[in-house]
Parts: sequence; structure tokens; C-alpha cells
Amino acid sequence: MLRVSHFEITADDVERAIKFYTSVFGWEIKKWDGPVDYWMVMTDPKDQPGQPGIDGGLMKRQHEEGQPGGYYNTIDVPSVDEYVAKVTEHGGEVLVPKMTIPTVGYMAYFRDTEGNIFSVMEMDESAA
Repeated sequence: MLRVSHFEITADDVERAIKFYTSVFGWEIKKWDGPVDYWMVMTDPKDQPGQPGIDGGLMKRQHEEGQPGGYYNTIDVPSVDEYVAKVTEHGGEVLVPKMTIPTVGYMAYFRDTEGNIFSVMEMDESAA
């Protein structure tokens, strides 16, 4: 069974969002060293280690046609190509086709049959 492994939050004002989530939930948010502006969100509280949950990311909301926005989950899959086929076969829509995240893997974004946005990630550190 595949699991949700990551969440993403999009924001019009990244600094305002960072202040909100760090103040309200105590999350640690640090800029990623990768080739795009992206912040890693660590939700594991230092005063309660081992609590169940996942970490995520924060990025500037894109205001381009077809770009996802909001708050959505990422599901780890063994093959993005395989899940592009499965999602479309079962009535989902590809919003952002398979793309490379250098040194991380491959990702695609979808809309399900109910209008919800989600992404899938195929981990591959050799992705360039």
C-alpha cells in the first residue's frame, strides 16, 4: 500500500506563511539548498519526538494557468509514469506532467475525480 509521504503549502507571501506556521504549530522551516525557491517544513516537535506525522514543503504560489495551488499531499510511488496512466485511466486529470526534481526524483500533479489536487513522487537521487 502506498502512503502519503509529504505535504506542500503554497503561499502568496512566503515569509508571512513561515511566520504563521512557526508561530501557530512550532514547525521548523528552512530554505532548501536546491535549484528552486523552496522551504522544507519539519513538523516533528523536539519536545515530543517520535510523534506520528510527515514533513512537508512551502513554496510561492504560482499564478500561471494550470499550476496547482493550495495545500496538498504527495504520495510516494515506484514509477510516476505508471501512476500517470493509472490516474488518467480512472478519471483523474494530469495538471503538471512528470518533471524532474534534481537529486530527488520525479514528480507529477493531478486532479482527482472530486476536484482535489495531489502529487506523486518517484524517489531517484540520480535524477538530473
